[in-house]
Amino acid sequence: MADVFDCSDPDARAAGLDAAAAALSRGDLVLLPTDTVYGVAADAFSPAAVMSLLAAKNRGRTMPVPVLIGEASTLAGLVLRTPEVALRLAESFWPGGLTLVLEHAPSLAWDLGDAEGTVAVRLPDDPVARDLLRRTGPLAVSSANRSGRPAATTAEAAVAQLGAQAAVVLDGGPRQGSAPSTIVDCTGPTPRVLRIGAVSVDELREVVPDLTD
Repeated sequence: MADVFDCSDPDARAAGLDAAAAALSRGDLVLLPTDTVYGVAADAFSPAAVMSLLAAKNRGRTMPVPVLIGEASTLAGLVLRTPEVALRLAESFWPGGLTLVLEHAPSLAWDLGDAEGTVAVRLPDDPVARDLLRRTGPLAVSSANRSGRPAATTAEAAVAQLGAQAAVVLDGGPRQGSAPSTIVDCTGPTPRVLRIGAVSVDELREVVPDLTD
């Protein structure tokens, strides 16, 4: 089973972040809090680690893994271009529960699943997650649950589902809601909602009126 670190304790949090960063660098999986639900993380640039994540969730390559970043400025290095509409959405809802789908930079050596040249990116509004991301760089992160089961809103629930597959668990306390992030595809001429979650369509339309859902 994974080593669990209580991030409400400063010393345990520091030790947990060190352990999580080391585990990810070895290709292991880490369970961590985000601002929406608990996630399972892998090194985004290790195809073997990403495949381990998909296998742990019992999820196929047809559902590519999103990427979390620790700073908005990291986005420019991951994508081919950032359309103006994506910039407006990021400025309005990052950090927060909005995932943007963009064309990824062709030079990146990663395999997140059958993403057909795109990547789904989010900047989470959680201090533990962002501290880890600042240490590791972009991470492939999906909700910490087996495919088809409810998302985990506590570290205990995440461990119950995926603890046997992870090396480290960062316990950031319970999450306030169970809604995943909202996903918006910004690769076409008009932004399109792929999944409704933490950010409502009405909120999105205040920033991008021509959004389709």
